[in-house]
Amino acid sequence: MSVLKEKIKHLFTGYFALVMATGALSIASHLLGFIKISQMLLFCNIIFYTVITILTIVRVIFYFRNVKEDLTSHLKGPGFFTLVAGTNVFGSQLVILEEMYSVAVILWMCSIALWVVIMYAFFTAVTIRDDKPTLAEGINGAWLIATVATQSVAILGVLLIPFYENQVLIGFINFFTLSMFLLGCMLYLSIITLIFYRFTFLHLKHASLTPPYWINMGAVAITTLAGSLIIINAVGSPFVEQFVSFIKGFTLFFWVTGTWWIPLLVILMYWRYIVHRFPINYDYQMWGMVFPLAMYTTSTYQLSEALAIPFLKNISHVFIFPAWITWGFGILLLIVHLYMDLVRQK
Repeated sequence: MSVLKEKIKHLFTGYFALVMATGALSIASHLLGFIKISQMLLFCNIIFYTVITILTIVRVIFYFRNVKEDLTSHLKGPGFFTLVAGTNVFGSQLVILEEMYSVAVILWMCSIALWVVIMYAFFTAVTIRDDKPTLAEGINGAWLIATVATQSVAILGVLLIPFYENQVLIGFINFFTLSMFLLGCMLYLSIITLIFYRFTFLHLKHASLTPPYWINMGAVAITTLAGSLIIINAVGSPFVEQFVSFIKGFTLFFWVTGTWWIPLLVILMYWRYIVHRFPINYDYQMWGMVFPLAMYTTSTYQLSEALAIPFLKNISHVFIFPAWITWGFGILLLIVHLYMDLVRQK
């Protein structure tokens, strides 16, 4: 029990990335016709979301001081945005696979409340604190989960529109989701500028090239998905229809940006693991690499639908395989890690 308490006390803030990765992969599998795999991943995600939520609630109740310290940290704080993104991805999974709108509405409302608290608590804390780290020490790809969280709110909101009949409420949701989409775009462009500067003008050790840097691509992938869903569901909404041309261009811009990132990130991973022989073992942050691959697969498929570009679906049919492989490899490493933890305690 003491060991469990210690684990909860120092629980990794970004563990909901496991839910994000599993949910995105499940949705991608469903869209591509792999129904049994998508259902299996949904079953896994119900377990993941339930367990991590319980552990997080226990940590907030009994170790609030540690939670507060993590939330106000430049390095650990961004991980809390995975609570928002994981909740919305799980809700989207329930809507797309099972049409469980009622549960998804509750998750969406909770995610909006979490978004407000985490967004303003974190950015206020890192702005007003006196002892700030240098740019090289304080910034990494995890900061872009703020973008991911914001776009995830927009995505689940769009998916929930069929659940409502009140036209006034639907009009508000359309306005709200489009606003969140644009806000997410702003956050990405602001944060990626700092990360790109970090990459190109400051010394970058291979050990510092952690998996969350894949969020450089994952954040634009989910932005592409949000834009695509807004375009697809714009019919019947006079407010959204007047922005469709703009959203189409902006969405394609972000998809191209995400596609550009992939070869560079692969090369940098080669530099880290092959050239410098960095050991491959379980890393709490590794789900930050799995999620972007799954999300890129999903977003490319939906972009194909939104812009009527059929050949883009071929990319999704290819990318689903590395997404499955990395998820399976991550689960295997997680099981081994938990088993070794248990052996060490004995």
